[in-house]
Amino acid sequence: MTVAGPLWDALGAAVQQVRAGPDALRGDAASAEEIAGITSVLMDAVRRAAEGRLPPDEELPRSPLARGAHALLRTRFLEQTAQLPAPVDGAELLRVLRAVEQVAGRLDPLWHQRFEERLSGPDGLELVVEVAHDLRSPLTSILFLAETLLRGRSGPITPLQERQLGLVYGAAFGLSSVASDVVELVRGRDRLMDVAPMPFSIAEIMESVRDIVRPIAEEKGLTMTLVPPGNPLRVGHPVALNRVLLNLTTNALKFTDEGAVEIAAIETGDDQVEFSVRDTGRGIPPGAMALLYEPFRRRQRDREYAFSGSGLGLSICRRFVETMGGELRVETEQGKGTRFAFTLQLPVPGSMSGLAADFASVSP
Repeated sequence: MTVAGPLWDALGAAVQQVRAGPDALRGDAASAEEIAGITSVLMDAVRRAAEGRLPPDEELPRSPLARGAHALLRTRFLEQTAQLPAPVDGAELLRVLRAVEQVAGRLDPLWHQRFEERLSGPDGLELVVEVAHDLRSPLTSILFLAETLLRGRSGPITPLQERQLGLVYGAAFGLSSVASDVVELVRGRDRLMDVAPMPFSIAEIMESVRDIVRPIAEEKGLTMTLVPPGNPLRVGHPVALNRVLLNLTTNALKFTDEGAVEIAAIETGDDQVEFSVRDTGRGIPPGAMALLYEPFRRRQRDREYAFSGSGLGLSICRRFVETMGGELRVETEQGKGTRFAFTLQLPVPGSMSGLAADFASVSP
């Protein structure tokens, strides 16, 4: 089976973009000619892999330049595919993306030895960040493909397929969030992703969180409830707030087998809003409370309450809330549920003209 048509054209255009912007790879390359040669080899390898004829290891380059060029080629290919005027065939796109990842796995077959050496070295934390970044690249491919199919660009889908694609998207989004948590934990310190406060809508953030986790809730038969504030327009840090609410909601769904999960934002005073995520799940066992916010803890035999064995999610949530000026609180009762809450000072824009001025002040 050969690779042809618009997807192959998109891959060719991506190769030309990589060659036309060599500065992104200049640190690992001697010349533009070397970059052109590497990209030609990579394009041929991807085509052969898509046709079921993955080249042998000895024909593939193994160097920092090859790995960097491949990562850049993957990104440019996704951008080109998104710009195609006509719907693409989902199965064909998946085949090409799988070929791209197969070639990536062959570029450095001895990676595990270097990983062990660097992990135990002085730059071990930087290696963890690099791994997290590498995880986000293929996860971005999965998110792109799932969203393309959900929007019907490859043709109509059934309600069952829509639900299943929603689960795929939610799972990939969750994994991507874990990778982002690692980067934030190592490099973020007390820094927020959106440094300057900006106008935003609390209601829109809550609806966005609900839309992402809805397939998970529907699959488990859980009710999702939103309680927005009377005045949803505020000035604050929407990216960090979205991240906290999404992580807490995902956690609530994970530990709730029946009942409901509620996301609420209640005005408690002048410019103050209390956010909470409440579930009717099993509650947090007393033995897990002492280490609830501890990252990279060992998983206990009784499957302690945490986003994962690493415990990154709650640690990141608490840091974001504290950096925004709040305190993450928890109330729990075994067998009845858990409620995480925090209060933030979020001013209301004074008027529509003031809101426009606020937006202008944070524009690049």
